[in-house]
Amino acid sequence: MLTTDHEPGLDPLPQNPTAERSLDWFRTATRWTQLTFVEDDPLHFDPEFWISVMRRSHSNALCLSAGGYMAFYPTQIPFHYRSKYLGDTDPFGELVDGARDLGMHVMARVDPHAIHADAAQAHPEWLARDADGNPIPHWAFPDIWLTDPFSSYHREFITDVAREIVRDYDVDAVFANRWEGPSAISYSEGAERQFFDDTGLHLPRTQDRTDPAWRAYTTWRSRQLSELVVLWDDAVREVRPHARFIPNRGAMLTRDLVRDLVDDRYPMFFIDKQGRSENEALWWSGRIGKRSRGMFPDRPVALITSVGPEHGEYRWKDSVADPHEIVTWMADGFVHGALPWYTKFNANVFDTRWVAPIVDAFTLHERVAGVFSGMEITSEVAVLDNVRLDPTNPWASYTAGSADEDGFYQALVEARVPFDYIADTELTPERLAPYRVLILPNCRALSDAHCAVIRAWVASGGSLVAAHESSLVTDGAGGVDLALGDVLGVRLTEAPRGPVKNNYIALDPQHPVAAGFDGATRVVGGTHLVGVEPIETPTAAGASGGGLTSVPFRFVPDYPDLPMEEVYPRGGEGSAAVVCREQPGGGRSVYLAFNVGEILWAAMQHDHARLIQNAVAWALGGAPRVRIEGQGLVDVAVRTDETSMAVALVNLNNPMAMRGQNRETIPLPPQEISVALPPGATGATARLLLADTSTPAHVADGRVHVSVPAVDVLEVAHLTWT
Repeated sequence: MLTTDHEPGLDPLPQNPTAERSLDWFRTATRWTQLTFVEDDPLHFDPEFWISVMRRSHSNALCLSAGGYMAFYPTQIPFHYRSKYLGDTDPFGELVDGARDLGMHVMARVDPHAIHADAAQAHPEWLARDADGNPIPHWAFPDIWLTDPFSSYHREFITDVAREIVRDYDVDAVFANRWEGPSAISYSEGAERQFFDDTGLHLPRTQDRTDPAWRAYTTWRSRQLSELVVLWDDAVREVRPHARFIPNRGAMLTRDLVRDLVDDRYPMFFIDKQGRSENEALWWSGRIGKRSRGMFPDRPVALITSVGPEHGEYRWKDSVADPHEIVTWMADGFVHGALPWYTKFNANVFDTRWVAPIVDAFTLHERVAGVFSGMEITSEVAVLDNVRLDPTNPWASYTAGSADEDGFYQALVEARVPFDYIADTELTPERLAPYRVLILPNCRALSDAHCAVIRAWVASGGSLVAAHESSLVTDGAGGVDLALGDVLGVRLTEAPRGPVKNNYIALDPQHPVAAGFDGATRVVGGTHLVGVEPIETPTAAGASGGGLTSVPFRFVPDYPDLPMEEVYPRGGEGSAAVVCREQPGGGRSVYLAFNVGEILWAAMQHDHARLIQNAVAWALGGAPRVRIEGQGLVDVAVRTDETSMAVALVNLNNPMAMRGQNRETIPLPPQEISVALPPGATGATARLLLADTSTPAHVADGRVHVSVPAVDVLEVAHLTWT
C-alpha cells in the first residue's frame, strides 16, 4: 500500500554509485529529481532537505535551475539577470555539489523565453515583435518581454550562458525549457531579413494558409531551430566532451525538426507531460513511453511529472497532487519505458505531502530496474503511430492521440493485450517483423511506401486490423479510394460520410468476431461510415472465418431518429461494416468500415470495445503468447530476454481511472498469468519482484501458469526457464 509516514531527513539510504563522466552517462540517469527555483529561494533554500529527498527516493539524476531568464548562480555575463536575493550565495552550485556527493548525474536548466527590462532596453534586437513591430510583453507577468528565438539572444547570449555553466560547474548536460519562442511569428527586423535572404519571401502577414510564405516559414523555422540545437550542443561539448545540450521536446520528439541535423543530438528525450487533466485516462503516461519507443526504441525517455495538480490552463504549482495519482501515473509510465522524473517548482515547501508518493514511486522503479535493465519490451501487437504534419502550420504539436487511437487504446488495455507503437517514419520490414498484428486506428496519412511495407508484411504472414479511413487516398480528379483495399479484401462503393445518427450494425453470430453479443441481432454502429463491399463472395453463414472473405457485420440501412414514431428500420441490406479476410500468406485482416475507435472513446459503449478486442484476437490467429485473466482494469507490459520474461501488471483499478485525479487505488484481486514457453524450454520458475517472494510456476501444454495475489499499484512476475 502507499506509505504516508515518511518524514524528510529520515531513512538514511545508501548513496548511489558514482556517476561516471562518460559519453553514455545518460543511460544510468533513470530517476530524476527536478527543482525549479523561484526568485526568493536564496532567502530560505534548505539544501539538506533536497539532498535527503534525493537520497531517500534513490534519485540518480538532478535537473536544476541555473539561468537564462534568471540566474541562480553568480554569473559574470552582462544582462544575465540574477535573482535579486542571490547576494553572495550560490544555491545552484551548492545543490550541484550535494548531488555529486550522492553520485548523481546533474543537468542544468536554462529558460530563454523572456528577458527583463534592462536587457530589453539595451538589446532591442533580442525581442520578439508583433506584426506592427511592437515588442511582445509576457502574457503572465508585467515588465518582462518575450525573446526572438532567431536572434542573437538565442544564438550568442544563451550559448555563452551554457558555456559558463558547463565551464564552472560539474554538470553533464544543459536542458532548455520554452526555447522555441512564442507560438506566433516574430516580425523583428532580424527575422524578416534572414527569412527573406533564405527564401526570397516576406514573413506571412495573413491568416490565409494558402499563402506560399506559410509553407516556406514552417520549413525555415524547423531548420533554424534544428541548427540552434546543433550550435548549443557543440558549444557545451567543446567545454566538456561528455556533456550535452538537450532542449526540451514534447511527444513530437524530432518529427517537426530536421532529423538529419538533430537525430544524433538527442541521446535521450524528456517528455513534458506533467500529469493528466480533464478526460485523460490513467494509461496516458504509459502511452508516452510507447510512443517514444515507437520512434526511437533504443533511446531513453523520461516523463516529467509535476508533484502538483494539473488542470488544463490552470497551474497550482505550490499545491500537491493526490499521492495515488502520482504513484500510479509514474508506475504506468516506467513499465512502458518512460523513466520517472518529478518536478517541484519553488524550493520553499508549503506542503510536504508529495514527498512520500515520490519516494514510493521511485522505490518501485528502483526495485524492478535491475531486472528491467537487461530486457527488451516486447509484444505481438503494434499500433501504427501515423502523424500528419501540416506543412503550413509551424506550431503543429502532437501531445495526444486522436479519438480513434484513444478508443483502440482503451479497448486493448481492457482486454489486457500487451502492445507497442511503431512510428510511421520507422515503418520498415525489420521493425514490423517481430509483430503478429498491426493496427491502423484511422491512419489516413499513409504514403505509397507505407502501403508497400504493409502489403509485403501481410504477404509474408502478418495480420492487419484497420478502421474507418485508414489508407484513404484522393486522386487528381477528387475521387477517393482505399490504397490497402486489395489487402483488406474490399472495394470502395461510397465515399466516407457523416455524421450519421441512429446507425446500427447487424451481426452474424456464427463468426468469431461477432462472439459475445448474445441476445443481440444488431448493436450500435458509427457516426462516420465508409461504403465498402468484399472483393470476393462472402463465406456462408456458420463458417468459422473459413474461406478468404467474411462479412460478420453489415450496416443497417439508415432510418430517422425523430419523430419517435418514425424510428424503425425499413428493411433491406446495408453495406459491409466489418470485413474479415484470411490472407494467402497465412495472416488475417479485419477492416472496420466506421469510426469504431472514435465512437468508443466518445460514447464508451462496451460493444465497440468488444468488437475491437474480437477483431484483434481473430487477427492473431491463435492463442496469444501472454494471457492475463482476472478482474479489474490492468495495464500490461512484457519484457523478455533469452531465458526469461517479466510480466508487469499496473493496477488502474480506481474510481477515477478515466479522469484525474485518482484518490483511491482499489487493490486488484488475484490474477492468473499464462505464458507460452519458447521452443526447447523444459521448465520454469517464477518470482514476484514487489512481493519479493517466489511463487509456484506450473507448466502444462507448453505454457507456464503463475498466480499473482492481490496487487496494490504494481507487481512484476519474473519468469525464468531452462
